[in-house]
Amino acid sequence: MNSTQHGKRLLQVAFGLAIGILGVVEHSTSSAQTSATAQRETASQTLSMRQQAIVPIAAFGAAGDMTGLSSALNQGLDAGLTVNDVKEVLIQLYAYAGFPRSLNALAELMKVVNARKQRGIQDAQGQAPTRPIPAGEALLAAGTANQTKLLGGPAKGAIYDFAPAMDQYLKSHLFGAIFERDNFDWQSRELATVGMLSALPGADSQLQAHLGFSMNVGITAGQLTQVTQVLAERVDAESARRAREALARQLAARASR
Repeated sequence: MNSTQHGKRLLQVAFGLAIGILGVVEHSTSSAQTSATAQRETASQTLSMRQQAIVPIAAFGAAGDMTGLSSALNQGLDAGLTVNDVKEVLIQLYAYAGFPRSLNALAELMKVVNARKQRGIQDAQGQAPTRPIPAGEALLAAGTANQTKLLGGPAKGAIYDFAPAMDQYLKSHLFGAIFERDNFDWQSRELATVGMLSALPGADSQLQAHLGFSMNVGITAGQLTQVTQVLAERVDAESARRAREALARQLAARASR
């Protein structure tokens, strides 16, 4: 083999090695991308420990079960909820279970936080709302906009024509005064609402609706299935059954559209 042929042979070998290395790199990159995609898909089906902790707090608060609530509050604070996070859940509770249960639940939170302080646990206070809540017509307008965004369209129904005051209270109080408090994200608020309604017999249609609203703000069907599991494991079988059945109806309704 002369020097020219030898040089060509070396170039062919080097080129082959480069192609092989490039193939390995591309395969590794592709595998890494596939793995990252799988991790994202898995994550989208999984609630964080903090999110999971919201559900039993809301459910026990709505049921008026102070023993269960005390345990859920400790677990939630341990899972990373701040004191203000829990306050937001229990303030929102009044819209679904009434002022008495909301006030009782807030009193229980005070007891739990003080008891934890005595044990040397300093719970993070958390964020307070960063903007003033509007009033009057501005509050009604803000609530109407929030409700429309959450529902995916304007709220309609014969009941609102029959009782216009209820429509105004929903827009002003729930979707206005509560949802304008920007220190608690809407996904967390909907998880709390689902927990509350799951614990309330006779609220099946509202529960089904809020499972749909939960998906409108980015909570996946897989995560809502996990909510039903949290209810079964940490609250009770009846609450879990209501949530499972309402979720099945909601998913069936969406599939038929």
